[in-house]
Amino acid sequence: MPYFDAASAAPLHPVARQALLAALDEGWADPARLYREGRRARLLLDAAREAAAEAVGCRPDELVFTSSGTTAVHAGIAGALSGRRRVGRHLAHSAVEHSSVLHSAAAHEAAGGSCTEVPVDRSGAVDPAAFGGALRADTALACLQSANHEVGTEQPVTEVAALCAEAGVPLLVDAAQSLGWGPVPAGWSLLTASAHKWGGPAGVGLLAVRKGTRFSPQGPAGERESGRAPGFENLPAIVAAAASLRAARDGAAAEAVRLRALVDRIRGVVAERVPDVEVVGDPVRRLPHLVTFSCLYVDGETLLHELDRREFSVSSGSSCTSSTLTPSHVLKAMGVLSEGNVRVSLPPGAAGADVDRFLEVLPEVVAEVRERLGAPVTAPSSPAPAASLVVDALGRRCPIPVIELAKVIGEVAVGATVTVLADDEAARLDIPAWCEMRGQEYVGEEPADRGSAYVVRRLS
Repeated sequence: MPYFDAASAAPLHPVARQALLAALDEGWADPARLYREGRRARLLLDAAREAAAEAVGCRPDELVFTSSGTTAVHAGIAGALSGRRRVGRHLAHSAVEHSSVLHSAAAHEAAGGSCTEVPVDRSGAVDPAAFGGALRADTALACLQSANHEVGTEQPVTEVAALCAEAGVPLLVDAAQSLGWGPVPAGWSLLTASAHKWGGPAGVGLLAVRKGTRFSPQGPAGERESGRAPGFENLPAIVAAAASLRAARDGAAAEAVRLRALVDRIRGVVAERVPDVEVVGDPVRRLPHLVTFSCLYVDGETLLHELDRREFSVSSGSSCTSSTLTPSHVLKAMGVLSEGNVRVSLPPGAAGADVDRFLEVLPEVVAEVRERLGAPVTAPSSPAPAASLVVDALGRRCPIPVIELAKVIGEVAVGATVTVLADDEAARLDIPAWCEMRGQEYVGEEPADRGSAYVVRRLS
């Protein structure tokens, strides 16, 4: 069964498996002890730290291992903010950061701090000038991911790092998605990553803090990992994480070329074979293995289930495929369509034949889901167009409000409006996106007794 969700968790690298099994035999003792077994464990831990630091591009004593990438982000942000509390309590971050950054920002605000969310363009990238403009005299920390986890867009880390350095603000880079593919551009002060993104075992994160960066670990103090990650180290998993990072990076250049060609094929064929689809993310400055697209008039959860029935494992940023009722914050910040969203992230070794079969199956699956939902093929034109119409889609989840809009847009005169009443949060994003894709005018959102009223003017 083709597994196309490496951005969530990459399959365990063979080197990670070998290193894990070996370390279970050799690295079970406490590396803080001075007897023979402890010294052997300490040698393994030191070697793993040196290998990981070499891949990150830092000194071994600047890097600690945590229990996850999320823990690394939380510890990094909290420690940097506390270490620079005399400078101020302002945090700047992009609108498309991983949820771990956003959760840390929310906790910081709840504790009395302030945050500035830097917007992104329709490709998902920040404007360096806008990011620089968000830096203030009281900014204690800035956060910018190296590449986006949902759409693959690479961020201008070099340019932003230069602006942060000029302002005297440390920059934390979440490199979870990119570290397995190559080094992060220089200029960062703190860096985080997660081993299961490059084929290491789950439960190992990295936190690197450059010398000279003011940092005060938060929470109860610990004796291990420089006091920044208390608790007994999961040494076998750490050894496997470091070994697999080195192995993944050794083959990354050649595999990136191969997977980029496959992703380019997906981007082109999906746009050609699937009607009413929006391929999102930067087409050039992106991760080599990841592509995301959204399909009009499609329920994302149903689409993923149907692809799973045909033995394809893919992911989504659509609200209906998550545990919340709100659309992906990444797609929302980009202002792109969220309904029917599919993220394909190819693992190393993904077969071209599997990609070809996926491209054969996808158009049929999308057509079936649309037919099941009663999506219009074309918008019918009324012989006597109405001056305006109101569509009541209250209590109905997207894409139904968008489907109902598409069904009636041809029933109003050119220049007239259709008002869609909806209480699904995704409608706030998907109705304007539908207008842009269909060449109609999105007038705006108005208050309603329940939910919101979204007004659309017919232009053609």
